[in-house]
Amino acid sequence: MLEQKLKEAFYWFHQNPELSYEEYNTTAKIRELLEGEGIEILPYRLETGLAAVIRGEKEGPVQALRCDIDALPIKEESGLSYSSLCPGKMHACGHDFHITAGIGAALLLQGKKEELKGSVRILFQPGEETSLGALKMLETAACDGVERIWGFHADPTNPVNTIGIREGYVSAAVDRFVVTIKGVGCHGAHPDDGTDPIPAAAAMVQAFQTIVSRNVNAFHPSLLSVTRIQAGNTWNVIPETACLEGTVRTMDRDDRKLYEKRLREIAEQTALAYGAAAEVEWIPGPPAVYNDGGMAEHGRKKAQELGFLTVEEERSLGGDDFSFYEEKIPGCYIKIGTGQGQLIHQPGFQVDPRVLLPAAQYLAELIRDV
Repeated sequence: MLEQKLKEAFYWFHQNPELSYEEYNTTAKIRELLEGEGIEILPYRLETGLAAVIRGEKEGPVQALRCDIDALPIKEESGLSYSSLCPGKMHACGHDFHITAGIGAALLLQGKKEELKGSVRILFQPGEETSLGALKMLETAACDGVERIWGFHADPTNPVNTIGIREGYVSAAVDRFVVTIKGVGCHGAHPDDGTDPIPAAAAMVQAFQTIVSRNVNAFHPSLLSVTRIQAGNTWNVIPETACLEGTVRTMDRDDRKLYEKRLREIAEQTALAYGAAAEVEWIPGPPAVYNDGGMAEHGRKKAQELGFLTVEEERSLGGDDFSFYEEKIPGCYIKIGTGQGQLIHQPGFQVDPRVLLPAAQYLAELIRDV
């Protein structure tokens, strides 16, 4: 019966995706499903998203489970019978699975409150795809007194009934940079009358990669990608400005500081060498996700006890704002195999519904057996 309930909920969430901070119907549906089972919704002021609590009847810790709820601006091409009904929007990152598994875990914990030690807060968080949604939840009292927090993610690289977990860093800090190179515009036939910012920009693209190859420890995972170059608007005019934008991904805290320092130095000095000037805007995102050793070991053992295949969680230079919680609370971020297929953020991505009940059972047992 629970399995069918979860499938019906999952199909609804998949068909009705909402983008970051627009998850009004999603939030209302989560509330309806939880309140219908007598689960308490905490009275925190959130425009979208919500927090629920299951209060155990035994003494124990306060734990939390984070479930993100937003979708992506991608046109679905999965061919599923329950494909998105919202043009240009889809759950291409598995957040519909996260919601459903979180609801399932809440129902299972609620059904055995007499065995539960302490209490569990289920955080249905908005805006993870912005990398800042966790801060909305942290602005409330939802995490006050929480002693450990669990997160999880759909993993399309592994089959159903597979749990990926490891101790230590599992995903990267995410930072963004924008470099504006200022020269002097002039006629394309007379570059000597101005200062061309384009050669300076081109030189920077190459020079930035020396941070990876010459400044950072070769055994530390990291990268820098220039993802946007913009300059000029016609063929015979040298523009006044050029712009570079991109991202830096790091695991190590010191490397994160080093990248910002070296990027600024290279941008400013390279521009100067070409007679131009550079302004650097550094936009910090979430830090790296780090799995507490004791929690990771508990998660691995519990998965094995329940009959899951356990594998070493793959490290990724992708990011997740789950790390903002970990700045305050020990945490563990687990990958749950959802059937092998197209990767996340692709239009053909899909989750095998057979994972719903086992995932909910795993999360509930993980939290209950402390």
